Amino acid sequence: MTSSSWHGKGLAVAATAVCVAGVTGVVPAGASERAVAADAPWVVSLGDSYISGEAGRWAGNSANLRYSQDGTDRAWDQAADASDAHKVYGTSYDNGCNRSDVAEVQSLALDVRKLNLACSGATSAAVKLPENGGEAFKGEPSQAQQLQDAVTGQPVRAVVVSIGGNDLGFSDIITECTKQFLKPFGGSPCAPAADKLVKDRLPAVKQAAADTLTDVKTAMERAGHQPGSYRLVLQSYPSPLPDAARVRYAGEKYDRFVPGGCPFFDKDLTWAHDSLVPQVSATVAEAAHEAGAEFLDLSGAFEGREVCSTTTRLADAEHPPAAESSEWMRFVSTGLVRGQVQESLHPNFFGQQALGTCLTLQLQEQAGDRRCTNTPGKGTADMALAPLG
Repeated sequence: MTSSSWHGKGLAVAATAVCVAGVTGVVPAGASERAVAADAPWVVSLGDSYISGEAGRWAGNSANLRYSQDGTDRAWDQAADASDAHKVYGTSYDNGCNRSDVAEVQSLALDVRKLNLACSGATSAAVKLPENGGEAFKGEPSQAQQLQDAVTGQPVRAVVVSIGGNDLGFSDIITECTKQFLKPFGGSPCAPAADKLVKDRLPAVKQAAADTLTDVKTAMERAGHQPGSYRLVLQSYPSPLPDAARVRYAGEKYDRFVPGGCPFFDKDLTWAHDSLVPQVSATVAEAAHEAGAEFLDLSGAFEGREVCSTTTRLADAEHPPAAESSEWMRFVSTGLVRGQVQESLHPNFFGQQALGTCLTLQLQEQAGDRRCTNTPGKGTADMALAPLG
């Protein structure tokens, strides 16, 4: 859709989009925005916590539980001597959608307007249209319906979707692995049972992701956008954990939990890195192809930047957080004094900026399937794309 056709709809449509943003908290307080033209196209993100911005509060990880936790807590207010997550998540913190000011779409380095409709914890049912099983989630209408309402008469450059992890039950699987590690007696690796469970569930995950993309395309058509007039991208998930050969804490000991925040057996670390994440990525790729969407493979985007990786370190008084040395994932949190449990094993401030770079690079290229990786020892601006063969 051209900018002239958008102007023809008048300012009422623009006001509607702004209203949607305000009600759902898609523009968090404190978000930094590039100055863009009023008729610039939108890039919209839909889906779950990995694209909503969960864990964007944290710039790396620290074992220090006091004050700003060595500068990693971006919500810390020194003057108030308190931490307020609204500084990062805006009003979306109130319902737990946790759309951060550096969420992937907010971190785009493009001359576009940005709309984040994704919500932490969302399954495919939270995205799909109501007539196809879409449901309100955390007090908000289905994301496809919100998308349709927001972009009717608006120019759109791309819609980017992250979905499948919650349909799979990823959080419950990882939680069980953690519980096994922390058992005082009798704990054992979760991988054997979990791998069978994952394999059994993946076909349904694929269908749910494909159906979600179909509903997104339907919502866009209803909003006046024909296929080919915008980019539709489905992305996978970066691995949160290294394999056992690269874990910073040798031996299956308690220091993997405190201070490390990676309470997993060696076998489970290797399974999650070498099997779970690749399996999910391959399934999501199949869904993208089935639905006629582009696929952005993020499975290796955080290689060497995972929680407890030997090539990262915790921030401390002598080593402030930095993209070049800090972990790009939030470590496992108890939810007591180290933030929310739901932030665990999600891309943090640095990770979200890196994913924003990946998406920027993807949208600067012609449509196609690509893999995004980081550059060892470099920052979040030094990501690289390669075509998927």
